[in-house]
Amino acid sequence: MTAGQAGDAPAFPLVMDRLRVPRPLGRPRTRPDVVLADKAYSSRAIRDHLRRRGITAVIPERADQQANRRRRGQAGGRPPGFDREAYKQRNTVERCINRLKQ
Repeated sequence: MTAGQAGDAPAFPLVMDRLRVPRPLGRPRTRPDVVLADKAYSSRAIRDHLRRRGITAVIPERADQQANRRRRGQAGGRPPGFDREAYKQRNTVERCINRLKQ
């Protein structure tokens, strides 16, 4: 838990370190295949953390990041990969959390 005014992104690595994905048999996995997140989690640090752990990031790029990359031209590099179909699954999770809160 973080303070109400604190952002969630700084706590992201801590949450990922404690994450356990249950399996039908055996120990829970500590590394998910994919992480779906909103634009608030679109940072180089988070993307690098996921890449080092071999986890696919499905996070849309923020408009200011796109503009900065385009401003730099060829030196800005490629845009990060983004799977629109996988990102649509995030809506289901958001609705479930909303129901639990109510």
